[in-house]
Amino acid sequence: MKKILIAMLIAMGLIGGVRADTPPNVIYILADDLGYGDLSCYGQTHFQTPNIDALATQGMKFTQHYSGSTVCAPSRCALLTGKHIGHAVVRGNSELMPEGQQPMPADTVTMAHMFRKAGYTTGLFGKWGLGAPGSVSEPLKMGFDRFYGYNCQRQSHHYYPYFLWNDNHREMLWGNFGTETQEYAPDLIQDQAIAFIKANKDQPFFCFYALVQPHAEMFAPEKKMAKYRGKFLPERSYEGTDSGPNYRKFAYGSQPEAHAAFAAMVEVMDDDVGELVATLEELGITNNTLVMFTSDNGPHQEGGHDPVYFNSNGSQRGFKRDLYEGGIHVPMIATWPGHIPAGTQTDHLSAFWDVLPTVAELAGQPVSGTVDGVSFVPTLLGKQGQEEHDYLYWEFHEKKGRVAMRQGNWKAVRYNVAVNPDSPLELFDLSADPGETVNVADQHPDVVAKMDAQIRSARTASESPDFNFPLVRGRARGGNAHQK
Repeated sequence: MKKILIAMLIAMGLIGGVRADTPPNVIYILADDLGYGDLSCYGQTHFQTPNIDALATQGMKFTQHYSGSTVCAPSRCALLTGKHIGHAVVRGNSELMPEGQQPMPADTVTMAHMFRKAGYTTGLFGKWGLGAPGSVSEPLKMGFDRFYGYNCQRQSHHYYPYFLWNDNHREMLWGNFGTETQEYAPDLIQDQAIAFIKANKDQPFFCFYALVQPHAEMFAPEKKMAKYRGKFLPERSYEGTDSGPNYRKFAYGSQPEAHAAFAAMVEVMDDDVGELVATLEELGITNNTLVMFTSDNGPHQEGGHDPVYFNSNGSQRGFKRDLYEGGIHVPMIATWPGHIPAGTQTDHLSAFWDVLPTVAELAGQPVSGTVDGVSFVPTLLGKQGQEEHDYLYWEFHEKKGRVAMRQGNWKAVRYNVAVNPDSPLELFDLSADPGETVNVADQHPDVVAKMDAQIRSARTASESPDFNFPLVRGRARGGNAHQK
């Protein structure tokens, strides 16, 4: 009789794990400038990422997941607000001096706000980049209870900074003053993220872990560098700024062994993910925690990093700042033991703006306002009824302007749109040509015409003149024109 009772309780989810309808803790790990091919479970052969690979083994690997943008700030805005870049407030890396980037409006509703409404404690660890210190859009005003890391993405380019933000005050890192390198920021951020998880183990929490690796500059602790030194020859050197007024403010530092540094930086990241997962096990909350891992855009080419050498874009076309696949097609892994089937893979077409409605559904919360995202909870849980996107849309406001759209297997790309909004539209069939090597626009004029019309209607005008393409529909920059 006792065995029957225990079996019934297990089946009901009352012992031996969490109830199927229990909202999970959520840890969202966002790497910085990590390419689709930079994890060994996605094909990297120069080095291994065993801890992140283990997440894929324990959960679900996405093969058709896209970042919010091809650069940092807008990608994060899309993630936190559930809006694609044609509707998001922040559509580019708009810099403020001396510290910070363009803020979001004070009434912006973020993913963190949603979690707090659901009774979660919320924490951000790592890089922000969506509102300067003291603005209406610093982390503690955008739904986060705890913040530790870099407010400004320019300052996050330096791994031995003079200070980090601890909630709303600067924590000076005296071991890094002058040219000292005693306090490696990723280690400090890792410690705070782990402390947050431990402090909230008995209540629901949302941990947004916005890693700074492997963004340039290309720096890693010596113990990691020693492991890879001389293994990736010929080495690539980079001469940066190692003294003077711009030191650790704008320019990257020099790195004579950039290949070794890249592998070492990724290993630091992988080790940190491993420690985080081990902490969940130690605390006994693994089965009630959804962990997602991805990257904010494609691989960079800065500070000496050579993405071609490492095949960082997974043989896709383009890199960071491109709207070809290499700039926006990113790895994504999700694990939630007992809920997400282990060792599975999905080709569901998804993007950053889908994450907010997904976690809102899991948290039992409505989505406030209008979003572009589609919940992928059915995909995660292996259930029927997954809603599909009609299209995914991106735009980029540097390099003369770029727009792109994916619809099914079709990918349309238009460059130089800020100069000529009627510049030729390239068309690629990703099912046959994932590397976007053959423009088939001339062979499919009907598809081109349809996607051209959709691209022109996908966006709304931005209140910021920096994010409105000039000469659209004959209007000058700042003319509040809709691209129809």
